[in-house]
Amino acid sequence: MNEQPETPPGKPGFTRATAHLGAEHLHETGALQYGVDRITSVVGMPGFVTALTLALIIWVFLNSLAQFGGLRAIDPPPFHLLQGLISVGAFYIAVLILTTQLRKDQLASHHAALALELVILNDQKLSKIIALIEEARRDNPLMGERSDNDANAMSTPADHHLILEVIKGENGEALTDAASAQ
Repeated sequence: MNEQPETPPGKPGFTRATAHLGAEHLHETGALQYGVDRITSVVGMPGFVTALTLALIIWVFLNSLAQFGGLRAIDPPPFHLLQGLISVGAFYIAVLILTTQLRKDQLASHHAALALELVILNDQKLSKIIALIEEARRDNPLMGERSDNDANAMSTPADHHLILEVIKGENGEALTDAASAQ
């Protein structure tokens, strides 16, 4: 007997496969990439924006206060050091975000490939089920002789290569149309 692994309640096979794919993706993450992901997640929090804003206000206030108080300010107005720090910070944050996004795109690509495989497999299974039902109908002497063109068409799996070529052709036309409109 062909036994299937037990699926936990509320966890269909696709969900488990997706979770496994995510866990595998996380397992393949190196320490450096993990650090980049961690920093990016912290930078994306609302608290980071608040802390950064407070730090900027304090920087400007203390340096302005020092200058007006007759003390030597670390970065007097127009705050060239602050401008440089912001530029360097923005550069690093952009690189961190791009690095993290590339990794997330790779995972999304794996999810899309898994979903496509499942769609193709389901198409094949449904075509087989329809073919078997049609065969049973034809073999049943009580059903009589009749032809169901829709059922015959659905009993043949889709030609996935042809569909892909049509999609590529439509996308190519859409890209050409968009380029010529500019």
